[in-house]
Amino acid sequence: MRHKVLSVRDISPTTYVLRLERNGFEFTPGQCVNLGLPGTGVNREYSTYSGAGSEFLEFLIKEVPEGTVSPKLRAATPGTEVDLHGPYGSFVLDPQKITNSKFVFIASGTGIAPFHSFVTSYPELDCQIIHGIRHAVDRCDIEDFDSDRLVTCVSREPLEGRQGRVTDYLKETSLETESFYYLCGNQAMIYDVYDLLRQGGVSGDKIFTEAFF
Repeated sequence: MRHKVLSVRDISPTTYVLRLERNGFEFTPGQCVNLGLPGTGVNREYSTYSGAGSEFLEFLIKEVPEGTVSPKLRAATPGTEVDLHGPYGSFVLDPQKITNSKFVFIASGTGIAPFHSFVTSYPELDCQIIHGIRHAVDRCDIEDFDSDRLVTCVSREPLEGRQGRVTDYLKETSLETESFYYLCGNQAMIYDVYDLLRQGGVSGDKIFTEAFF
């Protein structure tokens, strides 16, 4: 299915939000799609960033300078057509737990995309979001998150008096073993956080993962 580009919005020098026309596309928050430019034969997988009820589709994308897809999508102008295939994946919330369970969403970099889709789709969620980034400029649309529920961990410079990775924050935090934990981002972060959660008494059936790279 082809969708037209509505806009490309820069978040930072390395990250942007691609907005496409909705064109009747349906998905469950947390699912991903494959995006690419027509005729190139190359596409890449991206998680949905916008909410299920939004009138458009958005994707939070990290530009890979030597990549074959992300630089071209960033350069796309309004009206450019994009091939979209999907949705795929099972990194979604159990509908029966949305209103009666607590969730902890842990992300690195653009791994916050599915969690942005969760909180904008289900505003009633009882959740905490822990987001790891390298620099403060990499924060993404923080006004869309409840500031009391969002913890930003910046590894390469201090932010509001603290500096460190999500693993540093978790080591200083009392883990709630009854919560459901969703991890999304790079594999090293996921492996390290998974081990910390298991060591902290969180059952493996309460941990869900989605690795980006």
